[in-house]
Amino acid sequence: MAVGKEIRGKIKSVENTKKITKAMEMVAASKMRKAQERMRNARPYSDKIRNITANLSQANPEYKSAYMRADGKSGVTGFVVVTTDKGLCGGLNTNVLRAVTNKMRDVQTAGGKVEAVAIGSKGLGFLNRVGVKVISQATGLGDAPHLEKLIGPVKVMLDAFVAGEVDAVYLCYTKFINTMKQEPVVEQLLPLPAAALEQSAAEKTAYGWDYLYEPDAASVIDELLTRYIEALVYQGVAENMASEQSARMVAMKAATDNAGTLIGELKLIYNKTRQAAITKELSEIVSGAAAISG
Repeated sequence: MAVGKEIRGKIKSVENTKKITKAMEMVAASKMRKAQERMRNARPYSDKIRNITANLSQANPEYKSAYMRADGKSGVTGFVVVTTDKGLCGGLNTNVLRAVTNKMRDVQTAGGKVEAVAIGSKGLGFLNRVGVKVISQATGLGDAPHLEKLIGPVKVMLDAFVAGEVDAVYLCYTKFINTMKQEPVVEQLLPLPAAALEQSAAEKTAYGWDYLYEPDAASVIDELLTRYIEALVYQGVAENMASEQSARMVAMKAATDNAGTLIGELKLIYNKTRQAAITKELSEIVSGAAAISG
């Protein structure tokens, strides 16, 4: 029964695939919890830097950092594109890259040029395919983002902005909403919008201290703003990693369920084929017996 043997082979193959997708689902669920904790733990750090910087800026209104100046005339817009290093995570990368493409198209339609920093191999491959100039990159970050791996590539873009070679910088990543929902985000990183350093009444009370500056207020504010921008990028990468594991867990669960459905369908086909073969053999036996006796 060659047909039945072929179907049995397909059933075995799909069962093996189901075991793999189920294992990947469990691994992604475990990594997702750790990624969510890392993402939440990063938020207080950036909030504290933002509040201290806001307090210092208000105490020195005559000084305006280079990170907050919007007087660039180079016509170049920079993008920090955060994607994953691996696939099998549904439409996560597709969605954020579609948002990046739309924003880049708007810039180019207005006569501007585009440069990018790629964080993640999927984004790097996409940017190279569409011909965008990639000035720096960071790939192979693993399951946990490390700030020392991000500082170098991001600093290339920061230095270009301070030097006036880039007019604006956008951070593009996937924001973690919940396990079932992740949103692609394209937000302005530089120049820092004034709203980014606004404080509530409670924050003004909590951070309303007098400071002694060493060496001077301008240097301290610039250094703090650099750390704040790096923290924003780190937060974006942490959010993207949490989104990646959530999307992979959901995608692998869907693949496991689909494999189970396919196995059921193949078993039904196998049983029908087997039953048809048995019925055919019985018919042949009865016909042969009738021919002999007749």
